[in-house]
Amino acid sequence: MSFAKRLTRHPFPFDPTRGQDVAAQLTGLPAVLAPLVVGAAGCSPYLADLLRRESDWILAAFDDPEAAVATLMSEIPQVALDDLPLTLRTCKRRIALLTGLADLGGVWPLETVTQVLTDFADAAVQAAITTLVAAEVARGKLPAGGDPAEAGGMVVLAMGKMGAGELNYSSDIDLICLFDETRFDPENYHDVRAAFIRVTRKMTAILSDQREGGYVFRTDLRLRPDASVTPVCLSMEAAERYYESVGRTWERAAYIKARVCAGDQQAGARFLQTLRPFVWRKHLDFAAIQDAHDMRLKIRDHKGLHGPLVLEGHNIKLGRGGIREIEFFTQTRQLIAGGRDTSLRPRTTKDGLAQLAKAGWVPEDTAALLYGHYRYHREVEHRLQMINDAQTQTLPTDATGFARLAAFTGQDVAVLRADLAARIEEVHALTEGFFAPDAPAEPVTTDWGTDVVARWHSYPALRSERATKIFERLKPEIMARLHEAVKPDEALAQFDGFLAGLPAGVQLFSMFEANPQLTQLIVDICATAPALAQYLSRNASVLDAVIGGAFFAPWPGLASLTATLAQQLGRVDDYEGQLLTARRWAKEWHFRIGVHYLRGIINSDQAGICYADLAEAVVAGLWPAITAEFARKHGPMPGRGGAVVAMGSLGAARLTATSDLDLIMIYDAAGAESSDGHRPLPTRSYFARLTQALVTALSAPMAEGRLYEVDMRLRPSGRQGPVATALAAFQDYQQNEAWTWEHLAQTRARTVAGDAGLCAEIEEFRQQLLARKASGPTVLADVAEMRARIAAAKTSAAVWDAKIGPGRLQDIELFAQTVALRSGSAERDLPAQLQAGVVNGWLDAADARALEQAAGLFWKLQTAARFLTGADVDLDTLAEGAKRLILRETTCTTVDALKIRLHDAEQKAQNIIIHTLEPQ
Repeated sequence: MSFAKRLTRHPFPFDPTRGQDVAAQLTGLPAVLAPLVVGAAGCSPYLADLLRRESDWILAAFDDPEAAVATLMSEIPQVALDDLPLTLRTCKRRIALLTGLADLGGVWPLETVTQVLTDFADAAVQAAITTLVAAEVARGKLPAGGDPAEAGGMVVLAMGKMGAGELNYSSDIDLICLFDETRFDPENYHDVRAAFIRVTRKMTAILSDQREGGYVFRTDLRLRPDASVTPVCLSMEAAERYYESVGRTWERAAYIKARVCAGDQQAGARFLQTLRPFVWRKHLDFAAIQDAHDMRLKIRDHKGLHGPLVLEGHNIKLGRGGIREIEFFTQTRQLIAGGRDTSLRPRTTKDGLAQLAKAGWVPEDTAALLYGHYRYHREVEHRLQMINDAQTQTLPTDATGFARLAAFTGQDVAVLRADLAARIEEVHALTEGFFAPDAPAEPVTTDWGTDVVARWHSYPALRSERATKIFERLKPEIMARLHEAVKPDEALAQFDGFLAGLPAGVQLFSMFEANPQLTQLIVDICATAPALAQYLSRNASVLDAVIGGAFFAPWPGLASLTATLAQQLGRVDDYEGQLLTARRWAKEWHFRIGVHYLRGIINSDQAGICYADLAEAVVAGLWPAITAEFARKHGPMPGRGGAVVAMGSLGAARLTATSDLDLIMIYDAAGAESSDGHRPLPTRSYFARLTQALVTALSAPMAEGRLYEVDMRLRPSGRQGPVATALAAFQDYQQNEAWTWEHLAQTRARTVAGDAGLCAEIEEFRQQLLARKASGPTVLADVAEMRARIAAAKTSAAVWDAKIGPGRLQDIELFAQTVALRSGSAERDLPAQLQAGVVNGWLDAADARALEQAAGLFWKLQTAARFLTGADVDLDTLAEGAKRLILRETTCTTVDALKIRLHDAEQKAQNIIIHTLEPQ
């Protein structure tokens, strides 16, 4: 489509005479385009000169500007080295003229204008290095061979606005030049490096030197590693070592926009891939905020840009409320969260803000406002630069200059000034609070806690000067919140333990500073749940999840959890990385359950389901990774493979915060005697070692801790039996050899991972087994004997022990399993098992309700105890916050009232169990 059909605006001619003179020289200029040409030439001496020099070309380009650009770009790679400097300068004039007029006339949006400028820069750099490398090859300085477009292994990275496709009208280009040293004989390294250095210097001269026809692009190579002492082209290995050892936050931010613009694309992509861990940290990186703020202040100091807004001479890029503020705001938030969320890694400011809004890191209206102001600022910047092709972002300093700029934007001066001021101030308001948070709270004006606070400076988290400075800003608010706790001294003591356990502080304290709501959460945890506070000091990274918008969303359920973990594991190539990923993921979800429970969002019953869902998702999610790694060494699982069966509390889908996992492995090799792989194993050994691999994957301590302790004693023959059991052997054992307690265990068995057909067959056998064993003549006697042995082992149960003792949780669960077995019921959870006894006529309905209520009360106490301390509790010595949580969960008003309820429930349950188990 032609220019004329897309024209939406035009500037007013500041110098009408010059504008009209230029337009008169364009013979055949369509009348509809005359105001655009007159306005552009009348405001810009530079554009007026380009219109005179390129009149024939631009008149033809008006018919189809995109085709004109495409033709120009296609001709550049064909130009010989000797002709390249002049040809590129001619192309630059034409691109500058076309993009300038397309911008001024609204024919192209800002994004197209900047992309065309960037595409031309890419083409110019590619043409320069390929012809220069070819010349070095011809001279024998570089080895021949390979695709000429790969430039002999040289890679040019476009940084900054060029990397993002956002070049401004008179922008310089920021490049980092590298070469792939692995393509060359190490003995020739120095000669090769010297050749690429020559290529880089000659490329810079071709692009930057003022010659006949001007220049192409001012070229800046100072973003390379340690630019003051390194050559202009480095080996990739040297660059990698630099970033791994001394890379800084500003360099991480720079690589958000980095892109291979010329040379060996594949080698460049590999290099950028190696830098991902440097750029994108695996945890939320709130320390980047302070680093970015420091950079902002340094820029302002260097440019003298502090103070209130004065439009005259204001820098629209670096000054208050300018372009750089929006870019820093966007890039810093990308650095914070982009390591965890790959969707937050776009190069462009537009897409970066959009993705941050989509992920909930920036309000949608804020993102829209900021990008609207960004586009406006960039268009003003372009007009400032178009006047004389100057690399400037400074607003005029006098009335004449503002009159010219207003005419160039097609506005009245007063309207322009008001619009500029309003937008600049709004950008400042939207971004400043993010970088410079509000002043800290006033310190608590008492001597409370001074003896504890005095030792904090010796803790590992406060040994660095930076951590100490951040914490000093936080301390007044923390102390104020601790002082407001129900029992301030208890809360302070727990916070002291939390702080003492932190291995480092900068990242965590930066997170607190950027997210003040975390301070109250930490205080709540310290005032209520010592075990969670200790867990948090060892695993502070789980706080990352709190910042995400979905942290307080409803529980997603088992299927969603399993799919999410599988998706995350699928992004990791190596097995150890998958195990670490699973640990990080599970810790965050475990912490989330705890916080939801602490805050009363879920109750004890719901927490039990959540903890069980999480454990099952971990086992089911890791199983494919475990079997794939094992198959890599020993071949795929023979036959239908193995099935992981959950027993005990996991089988019943109800866990506490500290539960271990009762698991057994059943396999069906379908007659195969061994595996078929690189190192084949006999079938029995294969599944035994695979089971050990499962246990190791779940329980081995790693850098991210362990997932779960695993108990396999419920397998056939217990500790004496093999860790993995063949299906036929399992069926034979259960039917002919198993003890009553083993059949009771089967009432809660449930497959959680493995071949669907195998799992279904195991479940079918379980149901048949329970039906067959329901009438076993020794069941009641065996259970009575088991109760007696348990009672003898625990003769004096503590008052607050919810689990052990006659009539308490373990006793009621054992009885419910007995009911299920006697009824031949396949139900696994306690209420359903008791109800099966009612239906079967073996248990009175009132007794079933009483037992269910008693079990519910003891479960609430046990869930709270494990959450609060990781063990049993003594309410007489428990902290006030913890007591309140237990009373909330048990719906009791006082500790004495709870004690009476527990005693009554215990007695009633014990009487029902004894009466029912007595021989009829």
